[in-house]
Amino acid sequence: MSAFPSDRPRNRLPVLLILLLLILAGLAAAAWMFRARFESEPPQVALSSNADTLGLKPLEITVADKGSGLKAVTVTLSQGGQEQSIANDAFAQPVPEKKDTVALAKVPGIKEGPATLKITARDASLWHSLKGNEATVEKTITIDVTPPTINLIADDRYVNFGGVGVLVYQPSADTAETGVKMGNYFFHAFPGVINGHPDYYIALFAHPYNAPPAERPVIVATDKAGNTREMRVAYELKNVKYKKSTIAVSDNFYQNKVVPLLKDVSKRNGSVAEVFVAVDKGVRKENEDKIFEVTSKATPKMLWSGAFAQLSNSKVEANFADERTYTYNGQPIDTALHLGYDLSVTKNYPVEASNSGTVAFTGDLGLYGNAVIIDHGLGLFTLYGHLSSIDVKAGDNVAKRQVIGKTGETGFAGGDHLHFGVYLDGVAILPVEWWDQKWIDDNITPKLEGRSGEEIATSQMNARIAAKKAKRRK
Repeated sequence: MSAFPSDRPRNRLPVLLILLLLILAGLAAAAWMFRARFESEPPQVALSSNADTLGLKPLEITVADKGSGLKAVTVTLSQGGQEQSIANDAFAQPVPEKKDTVALAKVPGIKEGPATLKITARDASLWHSLKGNEATVEKTITIDVTPPTINLIADDRYVNFGGVGVLVYQPSADTAETGVKMGNYFFHAFPGVINGHPDYYIALFAHPYNAPPAERPVIVATDKAGNTREMRVAYELKNVKYKKSTIAVSDNFYQNKVVPLLKDVSKRNGSVAEVFVAVDKGVRKENEDKIFEVTSKATPKMLWSGAFAQLSNSKVEANFADERTYTYNGQPIDTALHLGYDLSVTKNYPVEASNSGTVAFTGDLGLYGNAVIIDHGLGLFTLYGHLSSIDVKAGDNVAKRQVIGKTGETGFAGGDHLHFGVYLDGVAILPVEWWDQKWIDDNITPKLEGRSGEEIATSQMNARIAAKKAKRRK
């Protein structure tokens, strides 16, 4: 073997291959880096409303570009041959998204009538000869900045604290949504119920037990352009004195009624006060949320007739909105409001539907035990709790006084009785009004007949005068 190096050139193929791979990788990296700059997808434009009529409610315009980012966004409004600039945004550095809130009612010189809204967006891509991708959206709209009108037909002079008032009113034909708002509560209004006046709306509303005495509801009417009219409702609030009571929690009640309702077994090892509060506050909240879910789905027709029936032969053991203080070993551990009546007769007594309607819910309802909820229409519901058995199912139509189950002591009940509650659009209300045929005759029946508030007041005054004369003759 020769000790001298060979004069033949070494094989440079691996070196060239490596160089080629490096060049290709560099080109790929460059292509990846510039890919977004040459992307061909135009920006996306979205409007917060697809309505063809726009008004006082602001319109939100969202423009986005996930590629190279936005370079410019313009919004114009054309009306009567005149074009006005609403927004004109140019970005020194591309942005992924831009939102513009357009209040058309505040545009100088705006007039009601047809108009064209135009949104143009351009991205920072180098596509289209370095000009970028452009998206243009034109929308023909009608400008309407006049809210609906509200004509009040009949209302109530007096409303019980925790009770119900009844309104009849006529919103203008352009109304899209209407009802009665009281704080955070909303009560539905329904057309086609008033005799001879299909364009009149009726609304049952509550002055809730937990609302400030000075607060008053408003009738709300909103058109499809988002313009809203409000009318304050006036009435004299009749005070209802709610009771306060103290209930001692025994060891037997705690072990057999309270502890089983706490589904989280790990929390059952807490103190009596901790476990009781977890049930009375936590489980009760879950139950009230479920009741609200069921009773806030209003049926737009009247399913009931006349006064509601109290459970036959029953005695009222506890009243609506009683404030209960629970004690253990003489020490207060929690407070709660009792949102219904407790009615007792005998053990396993047949429970009757208080009026006609459709069964909206049956099943276990935590503190209320086995329960039935009946939909009576126009947002009105009744609840029957602590049942030992249930004889109906959801969807069944029931008649007044029809047996729907039997009383019991399921749930939080300390003895056999019926918990009876009345709800309006998810709000617990004073039940006793609905047992009173005179209250129905004075506050609901004449309004359903289409009589105005003035006619109702005159008729009631004449009836009182006639009654006084008849009494004097005797």
